[in-house]
Amino acid sequence: MNAPRQHIPQLVIALFLALMMGGAIWLKIPLSWVINDALVRLAMNGVLVLSLVPMLNAGIGINFGLPVAVVAGLLGMCLTVNWKMTGLTGFVAAVLMAAVIAVIFGSVFGRILNRVRGREEITATFIGFSFIPLTNFFWATAPFTNPAMLWPIGGKGMRPTIGLKSSFAKILNDFLPLEIGPFVIPCGLLLFFACSCLLVHLFFRSATGKAMQAVGENEGYARLCGIDIDWMRQLATILSTVIGAVGICVYAQSYGFIELYDAPMMLAFPAASALLIGGSIAGRTSVLNVIIGTFLFHTMYILSGPLANDLLVPEMAEIFRLLLTNGVILFAMLHAGGRNGKPCPAM
Repeated sequence: MNAPRQHIPQLVIALFLALMMGGAIWLKIPLSWVINDALVRLAMNGVLVLSLVPMLNAGIGINFGLPVAVVAGLLGMCLTVNWKMTGLTGFVAAVLMAAVIAVIFGSVFGRILNRVRGREEITATFIGFSFIPLTNFFWATAPFTNPAMLWPIGGKGMRPTIGLKSSFAKILNDFLPLEIGPFVIPCGLLLFFACSCLLVHLFFRSATGKAMQAVGENEGYARLCGIDIDWMRQLATILSTVIGAVGICVYAQSYGFIELYDAPMMLAFPAASALLIGGSIAGRTSVLNVIIGTFLFHTMYILSGPLANDLLVPEMAEIFRLLLTNGVILFAMLHAGGRNGKPCPAM
């Protein structure tokens, strides 16, 4: 009886999304635009959502310190742009440098979380929030030399937004696009996301991945099996940070810009929301939860704005969008708490 009931929130949300899609068709909102944008958003946000899986499966909780990973990715991309690397070479170099920086950040982050057992999520939240002002000081004083990255007056300090058009903007989106009538499938972007999902899935089928899941499900049992719990928790944090750093590179190339300063501060919350909608449970979060949650959350986000514009006054569109998406998230969280008989992981 528990297995069918476990998927009730996803079924209800999917039904609600179908009603929204029907409303869009009735209001003559182009369906091709909705599907095209939904596929792009699935992949460009999916890797960031995927980065939450290792820490959840290790029993640490949702990584609200995702801004730490995002900063690592931004730093890797800024180095690439500063050295004027372009095209696929530039994107690969940005991902590799971001991953190396993320390993360093993740190691420190993991050590801190190991010292605050039972309070990991709130600690990660404050680490993320406090890390951003520190990096703001860095962006304002960083010794980069590419004029395209610096303020035009004075020639010092990074701009809040740096365009990637001359570097690697949409390098994955424009790779092997498949056009079927009005529909454009970004095969390169979806392929990168699919490969990322496959690698995470294969990792959790390996001995190390299963040991990490054992730590998340029952630390006492894992300790009796000879598993180094502190190392597994730290490894999960490093993996989460590395995947998050790669995820912001995918997001930025699809968006076409790098956003610095306070922009990364709130990125953990949409990612956590998508994972909750996908049916995530601490210790048993799968790649399928990531795909379902990201698609449902971002497709609703796409549809809510145009529907509100047509059904309500335009000024209410953003308010309606926030009410709708946050209401759905609350529904998924409450059902998760009731199913487990205790507060859901995000609480």
